[in-house]
Amino acid sequence: MSASLTSIVESRPLFDLDARITVEAPPAEVYRVVSDLPRSAEWSPECRGGVWTSGAPGAVGSVFRGENHRPDDVVGWAPLVRGTWHTEARVVRADPGRAFHWMMLSHAGEDQESVWGFDIEPAGAGAARSVLVHRFRMGAATAGIHKIVADLDEEARKRFIEEWTGKLASDLDATLARIKAVIEED
Repeated sequence: MSASLTSIVESRPLFDLDARITVEAPPAEVYRVVSDLPRSAEWSPECRGGVWTSGAPGAVGSVFRGENHRPDDVVGWAPLVRGTWHTEARVVRADPGRAFHWMMLSHAGEDQESVWGFDIEPAGAGAARSVLVHRFRMGAATAGIHKIVADLDEEARKRFIEEWTGKLASDLDATLARIKAVIEED
């Protein structure tokens, strides 16, 4: 690739996705569940839960260490981390009944432009229902993305970003469906 061509990996934002679902519960109840990150094993396709390592659970600035698992068949041709691995994230927004967001940290503990979150809106009169929006935005590619695509040519990089975007969209939808089930079954 010539120096004058820009790789797809340099696109900003690299990923910017959201999905939404209506939940039969008031915003405060939805928030109580989605802000309890150790419970994420109940709804996440990859996160198996984890622990708060600093700060008050769910408070802005607190750090969560998640345990994740990815099977071999997820974008199986790409050089992804497989099996179990750990991540750290810092809560960047905790607005009870409205929004809960966390930013992924690098292995050095530095902020990355990789933010996951939930926004909650009342749905209808009386606010007994909520619209839950799950978001993921990656501005600049993280060190992990750069590592994945380092040995790929540009065509393979484009294929990876396309397939990874599809995987992320599917994960957002699956997460919301599972959260809805957890909340409505409680």
